[in-house]
Amino acid sequence: MAKQTGVITLEGRIGRLSFYKTKDGYLAREKGGVSRNRILNDPRFARTRENIREFTDNAKSSKLFRDALRPVISQIGDRRLTQRITQSMMQVLKSDELNVRGDRTVKDGDWQLMKDMELNSGSSLSSVLFFELGLQDSASAWEVQLPAFNPQDLLAMPAGATHFKISASGVGIDFESGSRSLQSQSTPVQAVTAPSLAQTLSVDKTQLSGTHYAFLVSVEFIQAVNGVDYAINNGAHNAAKIISLEKTS
Repeated sequence: MAKQTGVITLEGRIGRLSFYKTKDGYLAREKGGVSRNRILNDPRFARTRENIREFTDNAKSSKLFRDALRPVISQIGDRRLTQRITQSMMQVLKSDELNVRGDRTVKDGDWQLMKDMELNSGSSLSSVLFFELGLQDSASAWEVQLPAFNPQDLLAMPAGATHFKISASGVGIDFESGSRSLQSQSTPVQAVTAPSLAQTLSVDKTQLSGTHYAFLVSVEFIQAVNGVDYAINNGAHNAAKIISLEKTS
């Protein structure tokens, strides 16, 4: 490590040299670090290579899952959602009991660890819907049964909301091929001042493809002005939750 002398002091980088200030004065050091070739070939970096392979699988799997959920999460105003999905998927990867460390994958992990994940940390489904959902699952359909309710009593509506809709969605993912599919059904856009009738939302499972499936319920609040629908606070009050999961292989 070199110490700067003289009347000229520098901070920042010039070429391979970094200049910085400490309590001992202005210092300089050459750019260091381990070369890529050494990381890829040196036996002492075997653990690093294992971590890189698993981080890579997690990153690809997390992106595929987010892409599959895009129509749902595009209405969610949670800036940290990408990070939270990546962290949750890493827990799935680490639960893989089939493969040795370094070769563990999301697809072979415990998919049920994603259950009950809230897609908006600032607005959970239970803090928005104050009634119980009826759930019915079969080989051909995943259904959500909504009771008759008064929105002003059983919905936590943000200021400015004039309408809302509730959706049931299912995504199918194949982590090996990178394919994804989505099926969704929503209630009509309903005024918050009008009673909501009992209804059933159905996801056609026969139209989903993949090896891993996730089923969600979401609530979106809308402000209608002169026939045009607007999101409220960029979706900060909208909620969505992963209710159930399936894995075929």
